[in-house]
Amino acid sequence: MTCNFTLDFWKEEGWYVGKLREVPGVFSQGKNLEELKTNIKDAYDLVMQETVPTPVKEFESTELSLEVP
Repeated sequence: MTCNFTLDFWKEEGWYVGKLREVPGVFSQGKNLEELKTNIKDAYDLVMQETVPTPVKEFESTELSLEVP
């Protein structure tokens, strides 16, 4: 099964640093964007190994507007 995620990334002190927007705790870095993508996949795998799976339940969704300062 393939899932699509959003990789948010930026350059910091010569490194590409990134995180998966949809999965808290998945961060990594690389010398270039391709290395970052490889490293973020490894970080994702590690987080998933440590995460206890929860049963999937049906749920409803709705949009929510919040005022932010």
